[in-house]
Amino acid sequence: MNKKVAFYTLGCKLNFSETSSISRMFENRGYEKVDFQTTPDIFIINTCSVTENADKKCKKVVKEAKKINPDAFVTIIGCYAQLKPKEISEIKGVDAVLGAAEKFQLIDILDGFTKTDKPQVLASDIKEAKRFNNAFSINDRTRTFLKVQDGCNYHCAFCTIPLARGKSRSDAIENIVKSARQIASEDVKEIVLTGVNTGDFGIQDGKRKERFIDLIKELDKVEGIERFRISSIEPNLLTNEIIEFVSQSKKFVPHFHVPLQSGSNKILRKMRRRYLRELYEDRVAKIKQLMPNCCIGVDVIVGFPGETEDDFLDSYRFLQELPVSYLHVFTYSERANTDANDMDEVVPMKVRNERSKMLRSLSEKKKRAFYEENMGREEIVLFENDIHDGLMEGFTDNYVRVVAKYDPILINELKKVKLSNLTPEGLMEVSEVEGEVLLH
Repeated sequence: MNKKVAFYTLGCKLNFSETSSISRMFENRGYEKVDFQTTPDIFIINTCSVTENADKKCKKVVKEAKKINPDAFVTIIGCYAQLKPKEISEIKGVDAVLGAAEKFQLIDILDGFTKTDKPQVLASDIKEAKRFNNAFSINDRTRTFLKVQDGCNYHCAFCTIPLARGKSRSDAIENIVKSARQIASEDVKEIVLTGVNTGDFGIQDGKRKERFIDLIKELDKVEGIERFRISSIEPNLLTNEIIEFVSQSKKFVPHFHVPLQSGSNKILRKMRRRYLRELYEDRVAKIKQLMPNCCIGVDVIVGFPGETEDDFLDSYRFLQELPVSYLHVFTYSERANTDANDMDEVVPMKVRNERSKMLRSLSEKKKRAFYEENMGREEIVLFENDIHDGLMEGFTDNYVRVVAKYDPILINELKKVKLSNLTPEGLMEVSEVEGEVLLH
């Protein structure tokens, strides 16, 4: 009988694309992919280590896995596995830990998934993670996450990603276009381009060979894909050329997620970011000039060492005045082997949490204002297989989340709708879909 394998993914879209690709490797070798709760023989847990919380989540998932099947073989991969392999191997119930260079070879390395007396730790130095492993998600969601870049050559003071994923590297444009065509053949309508530092696309074997703008120009020609979305791009890499191209493209949607991290130049310098807030403001202005309805998401870290009340308020006011659509707020957490970990002027956790709360509240206001601006507009929505309480959800091209009465025919379909009014939860109701009333 074929062994059953279940996957659990923590963290970013990049992790989801990699889990999906690794799961296809298992299926191609005759393993049966099953849900987490259905007594699998093997659990593969793909971890994140952006925040302290992600580490705790890993332990919790291992505990749940052992409850479901105490005899299962538990393997940990991902960023946390590369950063702290020994620590993970000491978690009760873990059988193997694989690093960044090993995770895509795990079926061969752990041939047969036979338990040994001690957990197997197979994590080489991050310098060994040189190869780009192609990955994309399929059959998991309506949208597909396509990995175009991995690793990072930036060394921001708070970040462990270069230690967890290695140097910046990319696939060739030709290969990515091939993957996009394969995804189109599976009747996928939307592809989200993902990476660690997506805009740094183009480095192969340590040398810059191609550019992100050329990649998106080639993907724009792929038939069968209706929408391309750029998951996240650094402000210093988001050029006028990219913004102008997206504004004229029929396939690249008006939605950018642009990490800021702080609206205080003093803190940006301490973080070792590669821009100041004036550049960020300029990028947002350019986007809004060419695409007034564009959705702009922002990453912000609060409570970085040395962030005074004045610095935080400076940052808050900057964000308040920017025409952005939502914030992803991260409470700074200390990470081993980062420069920020050794900095003085540590902000008390209580203060960090208060500042996070303020920014999350600002995000809600920003999002609501953005949704209200879109009210009454006719938009194309891609409906997803995400059903709750008889309602289904979908997204407009500019990332407004809508709800409609469940109709199986609408799943994975692009439909023209009228955005009518907001629910108490802040979702957009649609009143018409090409003449058919969906939801009042």
